[in-house]
Amino acid sequence: MTQLPYLPIPDSPGSLELITETPERAMVIFAHPDDAEIGTGATVSKWTKAGCEVVYVQSTSGSSGSNDRSMTSEAIVPIRAAEQQAAAEAVGVKTVEVLDHPDGWLDPDRVFLEELVRFIRKHRPEVVFAHDPERYAGFNHRDHRAVGITAKDAIYPYARDHLHFPHQVDKEGLGPWKVKHLFMWGTDQPNVIVDVSETLETKVEALFKHESQVGGLATNVDAASRLRTRATEAAEGFEFKYAERFRRITARQ
Repeated sequence: MTQLPYLPIPDSPGSLELITETPERAMVIFAHPDDAEIGTGATVSKWTKAGCEVVYVQSTSGSSGSNDRSMTSEAIVPIRAAEQQAAAEAVGVKTVEVLDHPDGWLDPDRVFLEELVRFIRKHRPEVVFAHDPERYAGFNHRDHRAVGITAKDAIYPYARDHLHFPHQVDKEGLGPWKVKHLFMWGTDQPNVIVDVSETLETKVEALFKHESQVGGLATNVDAASRLRTRATEAAEGFEFKYAERFRRITARQ
């Protein structure tokens, strides 16, 4: 079910670097349908409007995402798949890669690692977004931790070095790839900020495509208000209205 993440506010706006450049290609690796919109929806919308090609990698099927006691896993999966596709389209994402790991059973193992390495080598993003696995100020879903750990490992060193999963290089034609930056959301220690004043409402629109989940945010009006409030708090100390914050790690090239 959809839950808005804990959003820490650092002591000084000066500790945050304002991101103004738009990459040519980016990827969002996330655990469940709706996580991408919560974590990066406004930034992704801003970047796709500026010409960035963004690919979504959904790691689970979302098979446990319902508070409806009459709902089954078999019934919720196609519902959430359709909702995620509609949300992706709302923020300008044309490609959604979907893995079929059961919701709640995601492990940072070599099977998952190989899958993420394959997608990184296939789509060759300059920037990857993912959950921050090292978030301690509040609960952090096990699937979120697994995605963050595995995405970080997939970027360095596995996708970069041709002798890791060499069959992808030799038999699948996927050359090694160096990601420049990893941006993690839901972090306790953000160090970069993006002005999303012009695309925050698109994020709200995209999140509401997840109709089976928005009930977990209370009413639609309350959910929209909370999103705007958190985006306002994230922009505190800056001259723009709304922001999204991330912890960025830059890879050695």
